[in-house]
Amino acid sequence: MTNAPGPNAVDRLATLLAEDLAAVDALIHRHMSSPVGVIPNLAAHLIDAGGKRIRPLITLAAARLLGGGGDGPRKLAAAVEFIHSATLLHDDVVDISAMRRGKRSANLIWGNSASVLVGDFLFARSFNLMVETGDIMVLDILARAASVIAEGEVMQLAAANDADTSRARYMEIVAAKTAALFAAAARAGAVAAGRPGQEAIALETFGRELGLAFQLVDDALDYGGLAATMGKNTGDDFKEGKVTLPVVFARDAGDEAERAFWRRVVSGERGEEDFVRALALLRRHNAIALTLDAARAHANAARQALSQLPANAYREALSDLADFVVERAH
Repeated sequence: MTNAPGPNAVDRLATLLAEDLAAVDALIHRHMSSPVGVIPNLAAHLIDAGGKRIRPLITLAAARLLGGGGDGPRKLAAAVEFIHSATLLHDDVVDISAMRRGKRSANLIWGNSASVLVGDFLFARSFNLMVETGDIMVLDILARAASVIAEGEVMQLAAANDADTSRARYMEIVAAKTAALFAAAARAGAVAAGRPGQEAIALETFGRELGLAFQLVDDALDYGGLAATMGKNTGDDFKEGKVTLPVVFARDAGDEAERAFWRRVVSGERGEEDFVRALALLRRHNAIALTLDAARAHANAARQALSQLPANAYREALSDLADFVVERAH
């Protein structure tokens, strides 16, 4: 008889911050209420679908690490979750996604127009929460992040079906689309704790590097992680013609026939058998392992940024989170 696996780093962080997280969930549900019924129904479909709340947890942990707490960091954590949820709703419309967090996507149930408008509502609610803190600095941090995320989405749209997307260009998209909110979530927590100087910068670096690692691991997981085998939750990036880091590695290492294959499938001319060949090419060129090596380097940089901060349970939990982000691909 084997023992059940212990809680992962996200669960441990949630336990450490249980009181704060419960208050954040209450804020989220209170601020997503509306007399227009479709708004709370659609928002709840996504927000209550089992997301890990990683970004709000980072805000809360950053504040607690530096001795802060109370309503300010909690409101910012809720604002961060609203920004993230709004971007997911908009993403699913742009990507014509059918699934999100194991459920039918909101745009498939309520339609694209409702999803976009409820995403706008959640963005507005995030700014309501920021204003309630009365801190212009955190408002600036999160407002700038929202702008950068939108820029990242547009960059990704411009790069869609472009088989020649470079690694540098792809990382620029990831830094804007994913890592910017991780970075802002961490820095906002530090500022809310009254520590806007070097400690806030260190936490911003931690968040950015963690966000980069997180996205690269997601890239690997879309092709099955290290196993790189067929799976019912794999292949979405391939089906959408996205050039992610595993594809960049395989494409750049391949011969002309292989590059022609990537150009064809990325442009939209692909069938079920092409995904099998894509997996074979990724294995041939060790593309998944190389992507995870890159993710690991960013996770290591995230941990290094934490070394400048006070040693306590919150710093340890954030360090463990950096490990967990990479471990989930194994």
